[in-house]
Amino acid sequence: MEKIEIGTSRTYEIHIEEGLLGRVAEECSAVLKSEKLLLLTDSNVAPLYADAVHNALEAAGYVVHDCVIPAGEESKSTEQYLRVVSTLAKKGFSRSDAIIALGGGVVGDLAGFCASSYLRGIPFVQIPTTLLACVDSSVGGKTAVNLPEGKNLLGAFYQPRLVLIDPLTLKTLIPAVYADGMAEVIKYGMIRDPELFDALEKRSWTDTQIINRCVTIKSEVVAADEFDNGCRLLLNYGHTIGHAIEHCSRFEISHGSAVAIGMSVMAHAEEDEATLAKRLDAVLQSYHLPTSCAFCAEELYRAAMADKKRRNQMLHIITVPTLGNGTIITIPVEELYTYLRKGLSV
Repeated sequence: MEKIEIGTSRTYEIHIEEGLLGRVAEECSAVLKSEKLLLLTDSNVAPLYADAVHNALEAAGYVVHDCVIPAGEESKSTEQYLRVVSTLAKKGFSRSDAIIALGGGVVGDLAGFCASSYLRGIPFVQIPTTLLACVDSSVGGKTAVNLPEGKNLLGAFYQPRLVLIDPLTLKTLIPAVYADGMAEVIKYGMIRDPELFDALEKRSWTDTQIINRCVTIKSEVVAADEFDNGCRLLLNYGHTIGHAIEHCSRFEISHGSAVAIGMSVMAHAEEDEATLAKRLDAVLQSYHLPTSCAFCAEELYRAAMADKKRRNQMLHIITVPTLGNGTIITIPVEELYTYLRKGLSV
């Protein structure tokens, strides 16, 4: 089993191994001294894994309550947040009790934000079941729900006690959901790891190898900048435009697809000869990810004004002048419009 320690304000480990879901009770018992657990999952994941996880935790002596939310980005909402924390209160959860997040990024983000705010903080464990959650959202302690005005506007930095990643759960993903995760994987190659990018082009790495590498990169970045004020901003490559695309599409375009388009737009906007941009587009398309959208620069610019990375009239954006060399630059917010115009004109 691969164990990766992440040295944030609360140090914890990410465990990665095929078949790890079968040892969930043993793993949780090592870090949780709880009486009650809330098993939070969604309507897609529940039929696949919820009973097995529930029964294993119950057999280990926990009192387990299930909470199943509808699958999809719409559940990352204040309505579902209030539903979950009200459930915790009605079931009498104390500060030593915990939430188990079993699912993709929506489940993990919602569970983490509920854990961060209920009783001013209770433990939670991440068990990601999608590629996107495995390589990105389950690691690093960003938790949030969406508001009508924008994505992830209500949230907190709150680290889990443990992250358990079983790559075998990826076998049950539909191709579109797997592709969503590949957008984040490709992002890591672009900003930090040419070897990973090469392996993706050649399809020479297994899922487990890809997860190990991406989690290692993210753990290093998060340990250096837990609260997103410096180098961690690199992980937002493609995300400012991507979040705007999600918002404009009313979340009909998935997060991974939106980030893929966002990366492509940025790559074409910043490189005169577009050699790297063409290479990026080719690998995105090889994993069935889009590189263009129907929204114009004006629409995306208006949506991007709600981006969390904006500071007064300045905005942090990420560029990749050469493969593996992600760079943070700060621009006046109106300059984003120039990037959008140039990147969308290709």
